[in-house]
Amino acid sequence: MEKTQTNTKPRIYVACLAAYNNGTLHGAWIDAGLGEDEVRTEIVRMLAASPIPDAEEYAIHDYEGFEGATIEEYSGIGRVCELAGFIAEHGELGGAVLSHFGGDLEEARDALEDRYLGRYRSLADYMEGVTKETISVPDALRYYIDYEAMARDADMNGDVFTIQLGYHELHVFSGH
Repeated sequence: MEKTQTNTKPRIYVACLAAYNNGTLHGAWIDAGLGEDEVRTEIVRMLAASPIPDAEEYAIHDYEGFEGATIEEYSGIGRVCELAGFIAEHGELGGAVLSHFGGDLEEARDALEDRYLGRYRSLADYMEGVTKETISVPDALRYYIDYEAMARDADMNGDVFTIQLGYHELHVFSGH
């Protein structure tokens, strides 16, 4: 299954397995943001319209708009709808954080709600900002501070983790 990354609303393509196993493609694109009950209703509607009588089984054969989050062929509809809601709320950054945590939705939520430190051009810019906010650096010492080294150490020590979404678009999170 190939994942698709777009800026559209999260949706899934659900295929009728009875039709598929008989050499016919039959399915429907369903808005995953509708909610679990409505998505299930749409799946039942798609199966009822199948060219194979009494079709009951389905699989997710494609998806889009999940911003990098992975949807498996037999992912539960409840999980798909949870992911769609998360992506609708947090967009591309949400998908990237989900991917960072291997699809663990609770970890991703925790990171975005409690550990997000902001968007910066670089980790060195973040370290410079934190330094200037927390201590007064005398002018005579200002040029001797190596923010790049501080950033590297913070990253290597696990004090922070970062998500790069674009050129000069680095999102910084507390690592602990």
